[in-house]
Amino acid sequence: MGFLYEPTSFTIWAIWIFILFSLMAFNEFARSTKWGGIILFFFVPLILTIFVWPKTAAIGNEYGTGTWFNWVKTYSALAGCLGFMAIRYIPSLSKKKWALCFPPLILALNILEAAIRDFQCFTFKAWNGAYVDNLWVMSGPWNIMNGIAGLLNIVTICGWTGIFVSKDKTKDMIWPDMIWPWIIAYDLWNFAYTYNCISDHSFYCGLALLLSCTIPAFFIKKGAWLQHRAQTLSLWIMFVMTVPSFADRIAPVPTTHNPVAFFILSLLSLIANVALAVYQFNKIYKNKLNPFKDEIYKETKAYKQVVEENIKHQGTVHFNA
Repeated sequence: MGFLYEPTSFTIWAIWIFILFSLMAFNEFARSTKWGGIILFFFVPLILTIFVWPKTAAIGNEYGTGTWFNWVKTYSALAGCLGFMAIRYIPSLSKKKWALCFPPLILALNILEAAIRDFQCFTFKAWNGAYVDNLWVMSGPWNIMNGIAGLLNIVTICGWTGIFVSKDKTKDMIWPDMIWPWIIAYDLWNFAYTYNCISDHSFYCGLALLLSCTIPAFFIKKGAWLQHRAQTLSLWIMFVMTVPSFADRIAPVPTTHNPVAFFILSLLSLIANVALAVYQFNKIYKNKLNPFKDEIYKETKAYKQVVEENIKHQGTVHFNA
């Protein structure tokens, strides 16, 4: 804790744990019923957009929520949730190839937004740390390293043609080719991004938020990582936009502002994503696969387990134009 963050209290850890489990609980509420998702990701943000966010997330506010990035990230995450719900609950969409382009595109857009922000933080030239848009940042080579890692993470998005809707009552959007190597590489990249660009907020929007979607993806509903990610991200951003003082005043946990920590996190992120890209492109080359059409990990145990758990008694899916 002392390397990445300043020492904190038991109370702060209790708050962190509460946030983690609250995000997971609301995620389960949203995915378990159609109306739960509609309420959380359509009606609630609609009300907040009209009556709350113009004040709490006003441009240039003292908590840093009034930036282009926060507003774009909020609505792109919500668009992901609503788009995934359309695929889940409109039967014909899950069999349309053009509709299945939406999940990888919205995912790539969200990663690209963050990669651009990393590169932008480098241009601030805050080599010794400074407040920019009311957020503390420290510019350095880590921004470039992690920005490149984010671009590699986009390039390695694969197997979207195999997305289907689970046959159980929750009707989850399942992406079996998105197995654990990609998820881990994403998590390392995204945590490094939050540490680089939202440094003193990363204890929550990095550690807690990433765990809130990774835990369900490994232990609650395998194959639905992107759905978990979109929903928990939307929930967190809506909270931050509504209560912008949370990470700065109510329960602050600042980073140590140690350049070595920044460098090591981004180096790990870059190594993981380079390794993933090399491994993946090697599989594509050896098996003569088309990354725009073929699933890459069909022969793996992780892939087969996800399909077995979610596609029982479902025949082969045929795409329509």
